[in-house]
Amino acid sequence: MNDRPDLPPAAQRALAEAEERRRQAAKMAPPPIEYGGRDGPEPVRFGDYEKNGIAVDF
Repeated sequence: MNDRPDLPPAAQRALAEAEERRRQAAKMAPPPIEYGGRDGPEPVRFGDYEKNGIAVDF
């Protein structure tokens, strides 16, 4: 954990916690495949949703 001695202890703990979360996420099964879903970027993440050429903002 102490591979970055130039960082304060709180930052070192945060980096260690983030690494542990990454390890746990890698162990989890991938999300199920969505059939009939939208192509392209995730609409919730990018703030608009398009269906049949009509864009709707959230």
